[in-house]
Amino acid sequence: MKNIAPIYLYMISVVCFVIANVVRDQFLELYYVLLIVGVILCILGFKNRIQK
Repeated sequence: MKNIAPIYLYMISVVCFVIANVVRDQFLELYYVLLIVGVILCILGFKNRIQK
């Protein structure tokens, strides 16, 4: 994860949030998984940006 540019982590987290909102009503478990993945990727992006 250290070699990935922070902008890519932010973009993937935004995609996770968008997909989570689309599938919120049909797949509740997938909704929560995507939210958690999105938050983790966003935090990793901040961490990578601060370290560089």
